[in-house]
Amino acid sequence: MDKLRLVYEQTGRARWISHLDAMRTLQRGLNRADVPIKYSEGFNPHALISILMPLSVGTESLYQMADIRVREEVDLAGLPERLTLAMPEGFRFRDVYENGAKPTEMKWLRVRGVWEYDERNPEEMTELCRELFSRPVQVMRKTKRGEGLFTVTEHIRDLRFVPGEKAVTVEALLSCNEPMVNPDLLTAAVAQNAPEASPDGGHFCRLATFKADDTAFR
Repeated sequence: MDKLRLVYEQTGRARWISHLDAMRTLQRGLNRADVPIKYSEGFNPHALISILMPLSVGTESLYQMADIRVREEVDLAGLPERLTLAMPEGFRFRDVYENGAKPTEMKWLRVRGVWEYDERNPEEMTELCRELFSRPVQVMRKTKRGEGLFTVTEHIRDLRFVPGEKAVTVEALLSCNEPMVNPDLLTAAVAQNAPEASPDGGHFCRLATFKADDTAFR
């Protein structure tokens, strides 16, 4: 036993934790749960922990994953419960296992979001959003080379809009590998292309991750 994959939820107040703070929180929880984490060698050793897809601040996840390296055998049976008890509010561990698939095998991320509308009619906003995304939609996004137009609709599947009380629920499969489509790009696409339907607030939650052949990534 050398590498373990942790599957956990990060919800509620924990969605406001930055990536670096999430890494520190995981390390402290692992230490409190007496997990024998392996450290790098050299003058500045660090815990060998890697979050597969870091969350944007404000985004929740019901299927977050992190890989860790361990120094010795670990009893996996009760580890999710032990880790949950060792972590702050908003973190709940669902599974721990060996031999996780390579991160490069991830392709699709299922997300659900809520767009809030204080005064406007959600059914009207739903129709505007459906109309917008029925055709190719470009959005301006930042890249390592600067800003550029990105055709977001080429990398979305199963996009649905459902009206509710003062809100519209959005659900979709988004490409999460070459290219990575942040769900916030959906909100940006509405703001840039149909500002009359731009939400007053809201947030997204990750639900599940899949390979290119639509089988579950784990």
